[in-house]
Amino acid sequence: MFWTRLFSGILLLIIAITTLSFGNIILNITLLVISLIGYRELTKALLCADSDKKWNTLEILGFIGIVAYYLSVYATVYTGREIWLIMCIVMFFMAQMGVYVITFPRFQAKQVVASVFAFLYAPVMLSFIYLTRETTVGIYVVWLILISSWGCDTCAYAVGKLIGKKKIFPVLSPNKSLEGCVGGVLGAALIGGLYGHFFVEEMIAGQNMAWAIAFICAVGAVMSMLGDLAASAIKRNHDIKDYGKLIPGHGGIMDRFDSVIVTAPMVYFLTVLLLGA
Repeated sequence: MFWTRLFSGILLLIIAITTLSFGNIILNITLLVISLIGYRELTKALLCADSDKKWNTLEILGFIGIVAYYLSVYATVYTGREIWLIMCIVMFFMAQMGVYVITFPRFQAKQVVASVFAFLYAPVMLSFIYLTRETTVGIYVVWLILISSWGCDTCAYAVGKLIGKKKIFPVLSPNKSLEGCVGGVLGAALIGGLYGHFFVEEMIAGQNMAWAIAFICAVGAVMSMLGDLAASAIKRNHDIKDYGKLIPGHGGIMDRFDSVIVTAPMVYFLTVLLLGA
């Protein structure tokens, strides 16, 4: 299991480095595929999907909505008109309500809510990776998403193993300790600060960005832990171990990207506000 998990982790890292480096349509399509899978995993976990494992109307509409949304994201980046994103999200919600009304009583209200929630949770939140990459400093700051999430996770695990004593989420996540959480945030901030000082400031002359990047990574690390715990809470509520089996040793898309999903929007917002991207 260890070697399987390690190999899968290395492969994911290679894919992440490649797609984030190229950006543009390659990253957009990659995130689209990940979003489609993540959406399906969530609808199954939240019992929006039918028990016979076939796609129902709500899910099919969700897949169409996700494709339309990522086309809107692409259009927004190259036209600068955010109305495409807002319109797509609102139209998706209205379409889901339309299916609910027209087919009543085929679907329960909780299934419609689950479908809309899954759409916002995975596809919309993940799209901020692409939006971050396409900012003026995106080639440099998009890596803060990985530093904030995967860097925090690694540092939190190491510190928790070494000195972790005080359990702060004994029911939801028995292995998480206060010391580990603090270590994760500080570790991500330190990695981000060093990255900003030795790399970003060297690439962008005359810019003192290290402290801002360290702060972004610290806030992103807090959000990554929130995302991890939220995804775990959903699994516990529905008595499932993993969201899927796509990634050997890791589970599904939602198991591996649970922290990244929540971190990406925060990194984007702080990048625009603090770095003027």
